[in-house]
Amino acid sequence: MKVNGIPTRTIRALDNGSAIEIIDQTLLPYRFEKRILSDWRDGVEAIETMRVRGAPLIGIAGAWSVVLAVKENPENGPLLAAAERIQCARPTAVNLVWAVQKMLTALLPREPSQRFDTAVKLAAQLTQEDVDTCRAIGDMGCSLIAERYQALRRPVNILTHCNAGWLATVDYGTALAPIYAAFERGTPLHVWVDETRPRNQGLLTAWELRQQGVPHTIIADNAGGQLMQKGDVDLVIVGADRITRRGDVANKIGTYLKALAAFDNDIPFFVAAPSSTIDWKLNDGKREIPIENRSAAEVLTVRGVDQTGHDASVQLAPPDEAAVNPAFDVTHNRFVSGIITERGIFAPTDLATRFQDQIANAGL
Repeated sequence: MKVNGIPTRTIRALDNGSAIEIIDQTLLPYRFEKRILSDWRDGVEAIETMRVRGAPLIGIAGAWSVVLAVKENPENGPLLAAAERIQCARPTAVNLVWAVQKMLTALLPREPSQRFDTAVKLAAQLTQEDVDTCRAIGDMGCSLIAERYQALRRPVNILTHCNAGWLATVDYGTALAPIYAAFERGTPLHVWVDETRPRNQGLLTAWELRQQGVPHTIIADNAGGQLMQKGDVDLVIVGADRITRRGDVANKIGTYLKALAAFDNDIPFFVAAPSSTIDWKLNDGKREIPIENRSAAEVLTVRGVDQTGHDASVQLAPPDEAAVNPAFDVTHNRFVSGIITERGIFAPTDLATRFQDQIANAGL
């Protein structure tokens, strides 16, 4: 996608994989700055602090962090120790473990002297595959928006939650990919952008939509249900951090409430995600998906800029107040109209049938 009119990706290798360049998303939407990661520990820090975020991008960042680990020491012991630390940087998004394990599967059978070149080639391959997959998700999902427009004959109002745009992937995005594809093909649309407290990732969605010229409006998290009751929402599309075999979906906290409101108002609720986000080992999302709990400080404070344009953090409550900060919730498959993947749009319960080859390759 474009930043200030310049085609940009969220992550890229420098010096043939000797360092990695990322967009520091903790500074957005107020400042656009890039950051160099020269050590695998820098990659872990970037994932943990959400300098990179979004399940697909976390996976790619994990893959390139493995490259940096191989650069430091390609021997089995140090490499396996680094890989374990990398894949545990955040627990909910399954893409991170998926990417790290793919790297190890390719690297461990090779001699240590051959591992760096192999790691760079595979990480580059996974990076490009993420771009191609997200483009395919956009192509598959834009038909939903076009169909709604044909039925309504007015701009289609789409509600999103969190950020599942190109900032959450290498390029194009997941939930926003169908929106970008439909917009580029001339389908009139408008996006309701949930602010998504406590980290306000909706501001990242608004920032990238503005960069692409897509009509949008930021709303408070709790406004979505009222807009649905008024008939001002035609479609809900969200991303995912982990999807179970039967189609339960873990996504940013608050997604479950949007799904309930959509269900109550007969509004289609779709999830857009690559197949790498499906955890074939899990079935019951509520019982089995690990939910990351983050710092209470994210709830008790809010970050922004002051009147002079400088970064500022404002205390919303006394610092000794008790606060709980689950980062994700789980939406049962019965509330999901369909899952938009790179292979097509499927009912949640049809995933296992549609991806039998992946299940077989995983030995499940």
